[in-house]
Amino acid sequence: MTLIGYHASHEQFSPSELLGYVQAAEAAGFGAVMSSDHLTPWSERQGQSGFAWAWLGAGLQATRSIPFGIITVPMGWRYHPAITAQAGATIAEMFPGRLPWIAVGSGQAMNEHVMGERWPSKAERNERLRAAVEIIRDLWSGKLVSRSTPIKVDQARVHTLSNRLPRIVAGALSPETAEWAGEWADALITINQPPDKLGEVVDAFRRGGGKDKPLYLQAHVSYADSEGEARANAFDQWRSNAISAAISETLRLPEEFDEACLKVRPEDMDEHVRISADPQQHVEWLEADIAMGFEEIYIHNVGRNQCEFIEVYGREVLPVFRAGATVPISRSG
Repeated sequence: MTLIGYHASHEQFSPSELLGYVQAAEAAGFGAVMSSDHLTPWSERQGQSGFAWAWLGAGLQATRSIPFGIITVPMGWRYHPAITAQAGATIAEMFPGRLPWIAVGSGQAMNEHVMGERWPSKAERNERLRAAVEIIRDLWSGKLVSRSTPIKVDQARVHTLSNRLPRIVAGALSPETAEWAGEWADALITINQPPDKLGEVVDAFRRGGGKDKPLYLQAHVSYADSEGEARANAFDQWRSNAISAAISETLRLPEEFDEACLKVRPEDMDEHVRISADPQQHVEWLEADIAMGFEEIYIHNVGRNQCEFIEVYGREVLPVFRAGATVPISRSG
């Protein structure tokens, strides 16, 4: 049975708000939580970015049993891979089995530039990412680790470990990155795109060595009482997703993202956010994702109406995907 989880967006909500939302999501029937990890929001309209690792421990303590995952950038800027390895091992020791995965990516300047280092090319970042994964795995195996390039490590060892350490998942948006990650990643996580483009990412990961490895999806949706409100929410909060990856990974400040989005229109949002006031449409999107092979799907309602979204999904969407469920879906909007 496919796991359907809730995405906790630190860019949009304060850490204390998010604690309430994940408690509500667990009560509504979401099976897991995915956490973002940002130093800065995508837009001044979002206005938040709490420290995700501190929040992760609080979120696990505040909920009863659901697992959490986090996507992070352990490449020697904000987080050295030794620090990421220690953080992940500590969470895993305190909450056995409830940190099943950590996703890693090559990052964006918006979060990493604050260290004052040169922002490298995608090829350089990929090299550092692969090295970071090797360092984390060595540290989680109890080894004493030293390296000189591309990330320096001097006799590091993680002393507090768990016998249920997380898998390392590759975050990939393009077929090229997905194929490259197929060899070394334990699983893939990507975001919703038009079906043909999403299929290319999945096929590339399998072709690159990920044939029998799990597939995870972060699905950006906008649910509201009406189609107009759902579209307005998507445009207000998530139009930064309309910027190409090549541009977005180099911008540094929320104001720069807002400037880059000046020509984005509400009608342009459908390629980037699944917009609908009809719960049945949300069911059908999830059914298509499952048919494509995604084992875990994390729903990010991009609007600020989190309580409404959680309540409607808990009542009208999630029950459809429980084993043996036959739940009528009411149409709205």
